[in-house]
Amino acid sequence: MTSPTGPTGTDQSSSPRRLGAAFLGLLHSHVELFGIELQEQKARTVRLLLFAGLALVFALLLLIGLSALLLILVWDSYRLTGIIGLCGLYTLAALFCAMRLKAAVFDESSPFHSTLEELANDRERLMP
Repeated sequence: MTSPTGPTGTDQSSSPRRLGAAFLGLLHSHVELFGIELQEQKARTVRLLLFAGLALVFALLLLIGLSALLLILVWDSYRLTGIIGLCGLYTLAALFCAMRLKAAVFDESSPFHSTLEELANDRERLMP
């Protein structure tokens, strides 16, 4: 007499194996996606830092040049006013940039959005 699961009972033992294989397949695809996103994030970060550094260097060179030009133009009659005005302008610009930097740091979006989204989709599919 044969059992309802088959003559050797292999259907009962293959079900956990298939479930395990499916779980490992999902895990593998998520780890692979995470690795790809990590590489993309690293390349993006390096590119952003490079261009931010270059922009900062050129902006400082421009600022020094324009400040020197302004001071040369007003040196004879408004020397102290020109220096105080430039210092006030630089202070306001520094405060503005500091506030924007603080807002950008605390308003950070998730760098692994696709991985988290796929994990949420899988959880919804697996839950009854």
